[in-house]
Amino acid sequence: MADQAHYFKDRVLDSEEMKEIQAKASVLVEALPYIQRFNRKIIVIKYGGSAMVDPELKKEVIRDVTLLKLVGFKPIIVHGGGKDISNWVRRAGEEPVFIDGLRKTDDLSMEVAEMVLNRINKSLVSSVESLGVLAAGVSGKDGNLLTVKKQYSSTGQDIGYVGEVEAVNPKILYDLLEKDFLPIVCPIGQDENFHTYNINADDAACAIAKAVHAEKLAFLTDTPGLLRDVKDPKSLISELTVDEAESLIADGTIDGGMIPKIRNAIDAVENGVYRVAILDGRILHCLLLEIFTNSGIGTEILKSRDEETPEM
Repeated sequence: MADQAHYFKDRVLDSEEMKEIQAKASVLVEALPYIQRFNRKIIVIKYGGSAMVDPELKKEVIRDVTLLKLVGFKPIIVHGGGKDISNWVRRAGEEPVFIDGLRKTDDLSMEVAEMVLNRINKSLVSSVESLGVLAAGVSGKDGNLLTVKKQYSSTGQDIGYVGEVEAVNPKILYDLLEKDFLPIVCPIGQDENFHTYNINADDAACAIAKAVHAEKLAFLTDTPGLLRDVKDPKSLISELTVDEAESLIADGTIDGGMIPKIRNAIDAVENGVYRVAILDGRILHCLLLEIFTNSGIGTEILKSRDEETPEM
């Protein structure tokens, strides 16, 4: 009896431990309406930036996406790999060339890009499967997932084997989701003559999100979201409509590299995607904070504010 009393005494929680456990319970309760809202819904995650480079961030992003899968979501990862491609191009004895912000992709660069992206793809598959979830890595070439045409720079210059998505055949993704796999897509496509092209990962993610009618498209970036003043991190715009986004582009608030991301977001929400989130992938658990909390983080783009939102 004395031993049992000692055992139960050791199990008594002090006030601080109880508060910590209650805080965890509160988080789960707050997450419940969002789990219900997104249950069996498709979420496309464009994975890139520091979250792919920093080992700790990479580990946590994969863990978070796996959690989404296990609580009933249907995530699809679309990944980039630009930094690794540049490094391998240098190893091959060439210097990466960019024209109007786009990588010029010659024969060597295309061969390197496909090799590197497939290597990253299979590494991500292994990371997901190490957590007990089945994953399948596919290229945009598989099952005619991504059909492209040759893309030119914004000033009309030839940038080689860079493709603009013309058509998406989502059957392979639907089949994988139906069989309970987590699809992981590398942004390589082919044209009608079966020539291989590199695709901007943001563009590929947007095209796929539209084709599968995703509930949410999330871009993991190296920015906190959309800022009214790029020098002031407190000027984050947490939510804006398509019309507001167009106005901010017109008045110059949105400029530079943020314009194509916002254009992709506008395109997505005007073509069936419920919401698009631009998140800071450098923040641990940014996906979970965005999806499972009332406040969220980053910037969300939506068609209008008349949309229904989960109620507590």
